[in-house]
Amino acid sequence: MAFSREQLEELRIPDGTRARERTLSTDGDAIVGARSTIDLGLRAGDVLAGEGVEFGGDLEAEGDCRLDMWCEVAENVLVGGDAYVGERTHIEGELRVAGDLDIGDDVDVEEGFEANGWIVIRNPMPTMVFLFAYLKHLFVVGEEDTANTLLSRLAGGESGPDDDDGDDGNGEGSEDEGGESAADTDAGNDGEDGGKADGGSDPLVVPGGASISDTAWRVSAPATIGDDCRLHGNVRAESIAVGEGNDVFGSLRARGDVTVGEGTTIHGDLTTKDGSVTLGPESRVLGDVSCTDLELGPGAEVDGTMRAGGEITMATGDRPDE
Repeated sequence: MAFSREQLEELRIPDGTRARERTLSTDGDAIVGARSTIDLGLRAGDVLAGEGVEFGGDLEAEGDCRLDMWCEVAENVLVGGDAYVGERTHIEGELRVAGDLDIGDDVDVEEGFEANGWIVIRNPMPTMVFLFAYLKHLFVVGEEDTANTLLSRLAGGESGPDDDDGDDGNGEGSEDEGGESAADTDAGNDGEDGGKADGGSDPLVVPGGASISDTAWRVSAPATIGDDCRLHGNVRAESIAVGEGNDVFGSLRARGDVTVGEGTTIHGDLTTKDGSVTLGPESRVLGDVSCTDLELGPGAEVDGTMRAGGEITMATGDRPDE
């Protein structure tokens, strides 16, 4: 997952994002800035969370997952690829990893963990505890050969599966470099690829300090919502740009400009303190609109009261063909 530092300076909701049954689901990757709160479950491709991020439900990553230090997950963490879990992270449910697990000091997983690949831990005492747990798991599932191979490697001073690849598999390399090897999550490390997932989808980006729940999306930054999304909750941001064909079950409030794309329905009020509002063709606001200047595209509707300190402009072009 490659992205630039600038991407973390706005809320970006990609096309097709859905909020269903307290789970936020996106087809691409998810990048969550430090000290943000997502009071929902999250399902995405690769998941990357900064320091002190809180999740209120299951965290499901089809690919890799990186949780920086001090993260909190209220339920389970399910990872289809490799996982990095930073120091003093707390997971109230299970941790299941299909690939390798790189884990920091003093991580609390209340309902235990499973990892099909190798486990690397960067603290001597927790390493012994987790190794015993891992060995027990291998014997329980009948992987005696794998367990004996692991014991042989440990006895021979080897602790990783790929010794020819440098420090990726041994304890020393993990302590010095493991904090960066799992996903290189410090913003700005990889900006050349434009921040898109391997499949071409834009990532879900949540800026640092944001608060997201099924009642409100609050960020002190601009917000961009893609096309064909279905979201629940009031959106509060510096400015808001909503794409086409969306259903937003909540109000929009911003300091700056607000634009609503063609065919989008806002199930609530639309308010801006100092900006203008532009409603695209066939869009609809099921509430009041308050702004400086208001522009309504062909077929745009406002079910409530329109209040504009400046001009109200209505497009005179022909409405789209039925």
